[in-house]
Amino acid sequence: MYKVLLATLAALLLVGCSDQSWRTTDVADIMPPLDFVLVDENGDSVQAEEYLGKPTLVYFGYTYCPDVCPITLARLGDAIRKLDDETRDEIQVLFISVDPARDTPEVLKRYTDAFGPEFVGLSGDKAAIDAVTNRYRVAYEYGEENENGDYLVTHSSAVFAFDREGQAQFLVRDSHPITDVEADIKRLVAQG
Repeated sequence: MYKVLLATLAALLLVGCSDQSWRTTDVADIMPPLDFVLVDENGDSVQAEEYLGKPTLVYFGYTYCPDVCPITLARLGDAIRKLDDETRDEIQVLFISVDPARDTPEVLKRYTDAFGPEFVGLSGDKAAIDAVTNRYRVAYEYGEENENGDYLVTHSSAVFAFDREGQAQFLVRDSHPITDVEADIKRLVAQG
């Protein structure tokens, strides 16, 4: 009896000592809930409420991005593909383009399809993009056009994670190890 009581007490103490923080950057207390009105890759107007019910990763970028966007999205895709089927089916990634002049719904659909079925492209007019980027303190800026009319867009490379109710949870940076990203995505999905 004494041994059982001691084992139970030790187990309770260990549970109380476990680290409940995210392995990436916890932003639950500083970022607002998921909220936007944009246009999806099918050309339909959508609101954030339509994406509630599943844990959601949000990334701001553009399809003509030569390096950061495809690397970040491929990294997310790799992390998601390592999850078991049930967990993978519970996650969605919203790729919000900050370059609506070039990123039409058709272009966004082609682009996001390359990364996996969990990826959805969103954009909108400049006012809609500015509303959502300002909400999440994401800066972006258009570079000078070259002789072909091409230009670069500087932007944040952070990925925001929201729970099923649209509450901000954590932020993924390029510097976070992929194992930490995978662990946090699993935990986000497991929260129910």
